[in-house]
Amino acid sequence: MDITELILTQHHEQRRTFALLDELADDPTGLAAVWERLTILLEVHAKAEEKFFYPRLLQVGTGGGDAESAEAETKDAIKDHNEIRDAIAEAGGHPVGSDAWWKAVRECDEANSDHMAEEEREDLVDFRRHADLQTRHDIAVQFIRFENQHAARGITPEDEDPDTYVREHS
Repeated sequence: MDITELILTQHHEQRRTFALLDELADDPTGLAAVWERLTILLEVHAKAEEKFFYPRLLQVGTGGGDAESAEAETKDAIKDHNEIRDAIAEAGGHPVGSDAWWKAVRECDEANSDHMAEEEREDLVDFRRHADLQTRHDIAVQFIRFENQHAARGITPEDEDPDTYVREHS
């Protein structure tokens, strides 16, 4: 098991689940069920990255892809997680399937898609280049354990200040 492969696999699941929403556009009950599962998936995934992946990236990374540094990658990722959380909260203030709900869901999808693309192009590349296989395995085990402990009920979303996060984990 490799944390970079695990994150890639989960990104595929997130993309697929956003696509399911489009398939259920005329089914408010189905939309609500898929959206609830997706919001838990997104938050638990983000929190697991914040607990296990990004602290280690800050230790070993140097900047992957077009990122200038591991600190810049991490700050951007934390900012992205906050944008995803904010869009989820916005959707929660509207009836499922309403125009306002769809607008917030689309904003969430866009923020998440942008985040995944950057993470795949920068952060995961950086980590693959600088973390040994045992470290990548150990983090994957922690990550998957955390996710499975929280996947059923989710966790309370909390925005993180990117600068404070990097300062505390560097």
